[in-house]
Amino acid sequence: MFSRVALLARHLSRPALCSSRIPASASALRQGGGANSIMASGISADQRDSRTINTAACLIIGDEVLGGKTVDTNSAYMAKWCFSLGIQLKRVEVISDDENEIIEAVRRMSDRYDFVVTSGGIGPTHDDITYASIAKAFGLPLVLNQEAFERMKRLSKPHPSQPNFNWDEESPARTARLRMVQLPTDSARDPKTQFLFPREELWVPVAVVNGNVHILPGIPSLFEALIDAVKPSIIHRLIDPDGKGIARVLISTPLPESAVAEYLTQLAAAVEPKGVKVGSYPRWGKKSNTVTLVGRDHAFLESIIPEVEKNVQGRRVIVEGEDDDLPDH
Repeated sequence: MFSRVALLARHLSRPALCSSRIPASASALRQGGGANSIMASGISADQRDSRTINTAACLIIGDEVLGGKTVDTNSAYMAKWCFSLGIQLKRVEVISDDENEIIEAVRRMSDRYDFVVTSGGIGPTHDDITYASIAKAFGLPLVLNQEAFERMKRLSKPHPSQPNFNWDEESPARTARLRMVQLPTDSARDPKTQFLFPREELWVPVAVVNGNVHILPGIPSLFEALIDAVKPSIIHRLIDPDGKGIARVLISTPLPESAVAEYLTQLAAAVEPKGVKVGSYPRWGKKSNTVTLVGRDHAFLESIIPEVEKNVQGRRVIVEGEDDDLPDH
């Protein structure tokens, strides 16, 4: 039914020669997803800040998200951002503005993933506790960042309701603003690796804690602007620095999922050793469903498309639903 895929599966399923000679440490790395997936308890912040970025996680912090007041769009943007760079976004979590929740989550994510982004909780009010909580998670003090402070004074404007605001005078408004530039700081590390200012028109920094935890604002426009601006500084650390990244192939099929389930199960098992993931997505109320092939080996993906199209009686599309108005397959 799919001869090339079946042959590939049989070939890749053969026992590896001399497998008994593989050191235990190498085996452990393989099971954990590679050297970058090692638990980071023995890895320094500087090492995390320089290693290859293969995996990522996104932590959304905010009672307003969990309470339904605000819809989270930052994790979706993060997913697209990671995909465009060939980074595997392995985990997304939404947690409350709770110190213990934040501490547990950032420690765990910093250990398990190469690149971690947090969103939210860095404003001027009492419930904005992300900086303080992440500082506590890694045993760091909160220190007034002079560069961020100077940028804030230069680029931000007083609110119309505060016409007499003065940066040089103590006031509740000044104290609140200073909360946003008191950042977790490791005095033993180079400040340039801890505080990124990727957009000249924005005073908001990207604070990088423990080498791989990037603290971003929750406001979508700021989150998107800053995460995009961070991209040039990490290109050299990507698994695919040439920019090919991960490819996604969409195949539209008129068949129901139940009709293609067996084939897709066999296909997924056959191509998994090549790093390809097979997905199936129903489109309720539409005449076609979507099968996806996702992987880094662009040539291999292209080579199996004809067989997949044949076996799901479908056709490749660029955008899901683009063939909805075409005659039936």
